[in-house]
This record gives sequence, structure tokens and C-alpha cells, in this order.
Amino acid sequence: MRSMSQLGNDLYTGKTSFPFVGRRRLWFLIAAILVIGSALVPLFRPIQFSIEFTGGSQFTVSGVASPVDQSLATDAVLSVVPEATTKVVTIGEDAVRVQTDQVTDAESREISTALAEAYDVPEAEVSYAFIGPSWGADVTRTSLWGLAIFLALTFIILALYFRTWKMSVSAIIGLVDVLVITIGVYALFGFEISPAAVIGFLTILSYALYDTTVVFDKIRENTDEDGEVSGRTFGESVNLAVNQTLVRSINTTIVAILPTGAILFIGLIWAGAQTLTDLSLSIFVGTIVAAYSTIFVAAPLYSLLRENEQPIRTRDTRVVAARELAGTPA
Repeated sequence: MRSMSQLGNDLYTGKTSFPFVGRRRLWFLIAAILVIGSALVPLFRPIQFSIEFTGGSQFTVSGVASPVDQSLATDAVLSVVPEATTKVVTIGEDAVRVQTDQVTDAESREISTALAEAYDVPEAEVSYAFIGPSWGADVTRTSLWGLAIFLALTFIILALYFRTWKMSVSAIIGLVDVLVITIGVYALFGFEISPAAVIGFLTILSYALYDTTVVFDKIRENTDEDGEVSGRTFGESVNLAVNQTLVRSINTTIVAILPTGAILFIGLIWAGAQTLTDLSLSIFVGTIVAAYSTIFVAAPLYSLLRENEQPIRTRDTRVVAARELAGTPA
């Protein structure tokens, strides 16, 4: 069995090659199914937004005896507001946070009293905060603006750096693919989207952009050598570039998800590390999706967008003709 280093060497020299470009119709079909499926998931399993987006009331009870019984908090809230929707999270070993729909001042005082009695702590140990819908709207608007600015700058910078808008289009479609599928995974498994998760989304888009740029840079290097000298068609040069960077992409992804997975695990077992969990979860899921998108979507799509250009078609025709003349299989 070949080692990873030997495989990397064979991929770089072209001795071993996976048909990323040659089978792009299959990859595009799979990508379309994933994207459409991810877009449809929220219709059946609505996306869960945190209180920062939806607004509501939040109570924190400190000095709680261990082990923390979360059902006491739920019962306390429902005893005051029977129709309330609650979310209870344990913080550390001696505190609990309760999030619920917006309640009136009178109801908040009653809930604070009920929580204090349920956990047998002084009422002073129960803190209350109200997050209004206007603040949640501001968070949503800021997040969308951040995403729009990121995508716009990405398009412009890539177009200037690679001197072709088609690389920008391929990269942006790849990034949108990453974002849609990641959000679809969140909706499918009922993960909550919080401001920390949004930061994670932007982080994984940056990672996906980095990975795509590395592959595209190798594509540019290979395609500059196209023609009779290299003996490769444009599509073959793109495919070679993806294969040459494949091991690097895999290694980078593994290196990224291992510590992120460890942080996610710590956040899950260390009750109350909600921000840590939200951030690491989005990065963990998105990093895996980003690696897939670069290899199977962005690079093959760029090849598709460029292959019908007349200079490239003419050059590819000469390459194929030279092979036939030399008796080399096409």
C-alpha cells in the first residue's frame, strides 16, 4: 500500500490521476442535489435561531446545587407562562441559563421568584435580561451586510489577481455552495444559529477561499504551459492542478478539523460553553464542506467556463491532433 507521500508524488507528476474534471457532470449533479436538498430542509425543519436573532427574555440562576436539574427551570417558567417556549442550558457546574419568549415585567419577576424557589437559592442569584427584536434585527442586518461585503470583495480581488472574472464566478459559486450546505446541515440536525455560529460561517468562507485560491493558483501555473509543449489540453491541466493540490487540501482539512473537533467536544462536555460550541460546530462542518466544494465544484466549474473560449479550443484541437499524429491515445 502506497504511503501518503508516495501518493502525493504520483498525483503531482500525473502518474496517478482522479478525474475531477472528466467526471464533472457527476460532481455537478451531486452538488445540485446537496444544494437543493439543503435549501429545502428549512421548509420541513425550520432553522433554529438563537435569542439574539429572535429576541426574548433570558434568566441566569447562579449558585445551583450540582448536579443541575434542567427540568426544574422549565417547570418554573411554565408555571408562570404555560405557553412559553423555553431553552435551558447548564453553565459550568453551578449555574443554569433559561431563554424564553418575551415576557412582561410582571411575568419576569414571577419567573425569577419561581426559579429561585425551584433551585433553592436567594432571588438575588437570579439575573434577568431582555433582548428586544430590534437588537436581533440589527444582528441579522449586520450579518447579511458582512456576508455581502465579503462576497463582493472576494469577486473583485480574485478577478484582479487572476485576471479573469471566470475564476471569481467559480469561486463565488463554490462559496455559496459551502454556505447553503452548511446551513442545511444546521437545519437538518436542529443546530441553533447564533452570532458565534455566524462568525464561524464567515470563518469557513475564508478557509474555503484560501483553499480555492491555492488550487486556482496552481491551475493558472499549469494552464500557462498549455499547448503543444505541455501536451495537455486545458481541462487536463485543470485536472492535474486539482490532483497536485489534493493531498495538501486533505492534510489542511484534517489539520483544521482535528483541533476544531476537540474544541467542539470540550464545549459539549463542558456544559455551558455555548459560544465555544457554536463557533467550533460551524467551523467543523463548514471546513469539510469547503474542501469538497473546492475540489468537486469550483475547479471543474472553472474548466467548464473556459473550455469554449476560441483560443483554448484552438489550442486543445492542436494538442489532440499532435497526439493522433504521434499515435498517442487522446
